[in-house]
Amino acid sequence: MGKLLRMAWRNVWRNWRRTMIAVIAIILGLALMLLMDGIIVGSISASFGNFIKLQGGNVQAHAPGYRERAKRLPLYPLADANAVVQAAKAQPQVIAASRRINTSGMVSSPEGTYPVVIIGIEPEQEAPVGLVTEKIAQGRYLTSTDADVLLIGQALAKSLDVTVGDRVTLVGRATHEQMRRRTMTVIGIYNLGLEAIEKRMVYVSLAEAQSLFDLRDQATEVVVSLQHVGQEPQVVAALQAALPGYEVDSWETLNPEMRQTEERHKQTLGMIGLVVLLIAGVGILNLMLMAVFERTREIGLMAAMGLKRWEIMLLFLLEGVLIGLVGALAGCTIGGLIVAYLGQVGFEWNISSEATEIVALLGGRVYPRVGIDVILQRGLTIAIIAALASLYPAWQASKREPAEALHYV
Repeated sequence: MGKLLRMAWRNVWRNWRRTMIAVIAIILGLALMLLMDGIIVGSISASFGNFIKLQGGNVQAHAPGYRERAKRLPLYPLADANAVVQAAKAQPQVIAASRRINTSGMVSSPEGTYPVVIIGIEPEQEAPVGLVTEKIAQGRYLTSTDADVLLIGQALAKSLDVTVGDRVTLVGRATHEQMRRRTMTVIGIYNLGLEAIEKRMVYVSLAEAQSLFDLRDQATEVVVSLQHVGQEPQVVAALQAALPGYEVDSWETLNPEMRQTEERHKQTLGMIGLVVLLIAGVGILNLMLMAVFERTREIGLMAAMGLKRWEIMLLFLLEGVLIGLVGALAGCTIGGLIVAYLGQVGFEWNISSEATEIVALLGGRVYPRVGIDVILQRGLTIAIIAALASLYPAWQASKREPAEALHYV
């Protein structure tokens, strides 16, 4: 086996130009695959991270019955919102927890009336982890002492034809179903780059929302931000045990469409990877077939010298495997370095005006990232593809009759 391996390694580099063409093809294919891996994983991580910031946090706690009517944003006050906040902050994965009032309503100006989601927040608690804080285009962010002021999106401001300092009317329904109306001043305008979100979400201070909806010192939800996406299951389990009288859900439960979007991204990645693997396999197959036909006389000579058919087949199989391993090693190294570099500096991501919500939440730059396990998996797959692509040419080489092969011109 050792002798055959040495022979295979020597034969690989006898025609080094042909070998380098195959190796370069594998390197380019593998580097492209890893870059696509990194871009998709990085974009998913960024968009999910920003979506979670926009929703208020990775985990949310509500009063019993909220889950069934979540789409309608009912005003179900928590029995003790402060106790929920303290229980959340006791978890080591939690970086922030704050109270909110979240319900539907309408905002109007002389230009028209538009349905919105009214969100009462604790500004100082949410500022370090919120997305809207970073996207103030005009005016300023809210403070906890603000009264009769609200923060609106740029698209809504355009529809209402208002700017900072103008007055609008905010209408909502209190817990007893009584309509509540208040004229408020636009204190700030945020710009997320997506009209759908900007038109439907307006923010007021928690104290203002409590006054408007007759919820003195109460809140309808507690939003919890975690260190990393993926820590939700253990935090949800811990809070469910600590807060038996509340409904505790992760962003995946409350927004299952986002998980479906992630699955579609992964399927796209899988199809791209399959195409690259097929291209690499066809390249190696073509290379090895050329080697078999070019070395027909050599095959006859090896058979005449006593090499058995299985040894000839193994020799050519080893050559294909070695080419695959060299290409995979170089491709993993180069692809990994490219992804690591771009993961540090990022690159600009131009978002069209017709972008979907998940794309718009990427932000201005994308930072690709890929795990060592994925790099090793891709490299091993390429090596296996190389071995499989070498099977047929190796079998063809072993079928050559020594006498015919020696007379081959």
